[in-house]
Amino acid sequence: MVAAIEVHDLVKRYDDFEAVRGIDIEVRRGEVFGLLGPNGAGKTTTVEILEGYRERTSGEVSVLGYDPSLREIGLRRKIGIVLQSSGIYSHLTARETLRHWSSFYPSPRDVDEVLALMGLEEKADVLTRKLSGGQLRRLDFALALIGDPELIFLDEPTTGFDPQARHAAWQTVRSLRELGKTILLTTHYLDEAQALADRVAIVKDGRILAIGPPRELGVGSAHYRVIFRDASGELVERETDDPTSLLHELTSEALARGERLEELSVGRPTLEDLYLELTADEQSGDAQSNDAQDAPISRSTADV
Repeated sequence: MVAAIEVHDLVKRYDDFEAVRGIDIEVRRGEVFGLLGPNGAGKTTTVEILEGYRERTSGEVSVLGYDPSLREIGLRRKIGIVLQSSGIYSHLTARETLRHWSSFYPSPRDVDEVLALMGLEEKADVLTRKLSGGQLRRLDFALALIGDPELIFLDEPTTGFDPQARHAAWQTVRSLRELGKTILLTTHYLDEAQALADRVAIVKDGRILAIGPPRELGVGSAHYRVIFRDASGELVERETDDPTSLLHELTSEALARGERLEELSVGRPTLEDLYLELTADEQSGDAQSNDAQDAPISRSTADV
């Protein structure tokens, strides 16, 4: 089966600055693929190239069999986009907004069906300016889904959400996957990627440092981490391929001394551990972010 997205040696250069430096990605049809990385890593630039909103300097890119730089209407009708923030017609109801948006597509989904999928039935005839932040975000998802796209781009979909709204959005993403949609997700939240993504790529300085299923990336070299507090109160951390033998050794020695291993735990490195290790020298809130400096783009995906 042809991949939904194929990227080979993607480069984006601004004068002497390389925002993207030879990225290779393949996103399979029907999977949720996560792009992770600190500010300025090149995530947004990469995604905007895939969406057709930004020109690449070099490399090969195929999205659903199309070159997105050509902005062909055939591709525009097959993708949906949920931006970090967007403008919605404040003088229309949710139903009217969806009905208007559906007119851009040749074979849209039923408006009432999409309202139901996004949990907006009770707010269907409420003006969008009177919707809560969480309800507006559901409408964003609905607008991305109304054209019945094969591929959906989700750019930081839960930024600023409270825990309840985040988990509601997660359920929405799972619902989209159950519909057979391919989803490319960018997020700063490692728990979000762990919960939703089939595979992730960790990006830093315009390059991919690791790629694979979150659980396998987190496991890394399959080492286990044993942590305990010794008799002096110091927290001790040991790594091993064989936790059974190490625990036997540690507990036997402690028993022989008449001591206890306080706060003893055994675990494996997580996706967050790997992410922090790979991006350790990044400074949070970097004002010189190539992602942040990218110009805002419009929501429309069907220029008809």
